[in-house]
Amino acid sequence: MLAAAAGVLSAANPAGADAQRHGPDRTVDVQLLSFNDLHGNLEPPQGSSGTVTETQPDGTTKAVPAGGAEYLATALRQARKGHAYSVTAAAGDMIGASPLMSGLFHDEPTIEALNKLDLDVTSVGNHEFDEGRAELTRVQNGGCHPKEGCYEKGRTFRGADFPYLAANVTDEKTGKPILQPYTVWRHKGVKVGFIGVTLEGTPDVVTAEGVKGLKFHDEVETINKYAKELQRKGVKSIVALIHEGGLPASAAYNDDCDNGGAGKGISGPIVDIAEHVTPKVDALVTGHTHQAYACTIPDPSGTPRTVTSAASFGRLYTDTTLTYDRRTNDIVRTTVKGAHAANHVVDRDRPKAADMTSLIGRWNKLATPVASKPVGYVSGDINGRGASTYESPLGDVITDSQLEALAPDGKGGAQIALMNPGGIRSDLAYKASGGEGDGVVTYGEAFTVQPFTNMMNVVDLTGAQLITALQQQVSGSNEASPRILQVSRGLTYTLDLTKSGKDRVITGTVKLNGEPIDPAKTYRVAMNEFLAGGGDGFSAFKDGKNKLVGASDLEALTAYLGAHSSASAPLDPPKADRITIVK
Repeated sequence: MLAAAAGVLSAANPAGADAQRHGPDRTVDVQLLSFNDLHGNLEPPQGSSGTVTETQPDGTTKAVPAGGAEYLATALRQARKGHAYSVTAAAGDMIGASPLMSGLFHDEPTIEALNKLDLDVTSVGNHEFDEGRAELTRVQNGGCHPKEGCYEKGRTFRGADFPYLAANVTDEKTGKPILQPYTVWRHKGVKVGFIGVTLEGTPDVVTAEGVKGLKFHDEVETINKYAKELQRKGVKSIVALIHEGGLPASAAYNDDCDNGGAGKGISGPIVDIAEHVTPKVDALVTGHTHQAYACTIPDPSGTPRTVTSAASFGRLYTDTTLTYDRRTNDIVRTTVKGAHAANHVVDRDRPKAADMTSLIGRWNKLATPVASKPVGYVSGDINGRGASTYESPLGDVITDSQLEALAPDGKGGAQIALMNPGGIRSDLAYKASGGEGDGVVTYGEAFTVQPFTNMMNVVDLTGAQLITALQQQVSGSNEASPRILQVSRGLTYTLDLTKSGKDRVITGTVKLNGEPIDPAKTYRVAMNEFLAGGGDGFSAFKDGKNKLVGASDLEALTAYLGAHSSASAPLDPPKADRITIVK
């Protein structure tokens, strides 16, 4: 809630008299350290996923290597020094879609690492639901995995020392939140409330099984509801942890997001949320879009309020100063500028945290027999997550692998394979950090690219349904932020970005092996189970008939790499020329 700024007091309370009554320490600075979308990246991320873009004094930009829990721990510990009041919070997706070292053990290593990082609180994100409610409950409360048991003799997973907040996620039957909706951080008389929500559209980006029995509610309505409840309990300083985000105008983490005025340097869903969340909330820590920004967006009263995001994978952390007024128990926010916030690089020039090195070494020892096995060879970087184009070279490799795995009779008879871009979690880097040798692709690296092990489906779609699905890439919920499907060899079409909505897909150019797609003809189309369930707004896929369930996406990828590469004949990066883009 907006409190009177120091020096902006009413005439009935002259500043001098007030200072005499309350002394020089009426206000204290609370340091809020935050990050988001770690996704179990305990080791430095591969390829472009392990860099951030930094603007230089001369206006040029450069890629700075960043990330890794050993460096993040050191960075946070260094940042806390000299601060009597410091709280560390996160905005979801701490786990899920994780590299093999964490994913193989259902992210127990990441929770252990976050405990050592002294994380105080986080919201849930959509990926916290990848394995369903029961597994999320185990992550919070501890206990060995119900099917795989304990991974180390004499060690029982103790769960998260910090609360996961899920204010807008309720049980369908009881209507109650499945986890705490909020928590209150207290230190030396200072109280700050944290409300945690994930995006209302979580069911659209998680498998149906992962969100079974749950309801996801409007972010703004939920935050406003619990802000009132906190106020009734005497907690007037409130921070919202929101797993939903925005798109900054600049890709550089250190560019001024407020260039041109508050809220002018950012777009996307978080803008509407920030403009409608009650002024009772003093700062918004956000995530989901994996972008870096430290902006101010006016709240409903017109007062600037900080809205921050620290990219992803532990490459950045945000340091926000909240000025706490001991008399009002509220955060001071002026009408000129909100609390100061800035993103900082988790560079790799700093010392490694010894306890994180030990933790990573312990879990790596368990994972190495699986992770280090070579599954293929590449002649250069094959970019996926780090590609700057709608069609990525790695997307071509993945869809070709799925087509090859599911094309044979008896395996599905697939003629086309499609892949959601968000499911490609990394690049295949030629120079890998694991030290196994340039060009070698290990099982661990392949797992990092395809960590969900989604089962592949092959379904019947008419040509008309296929074209509708392609149009859904750039219309409806995907119009503002297109989700361009990766396509297997043989499928080509033109995407005209000068047009709007579904008209961007030039239907007459959609061809399979040079022949126009026949709207009345039936095609066998392969896709993962997430897409087949209508994920990412592709409702047309839910109408598929004659479904056959095949191998997992990861199995398809590793088999393809094994069949199409060797040490003497590595796989070359594809040209990524199946989708013609008109700008």
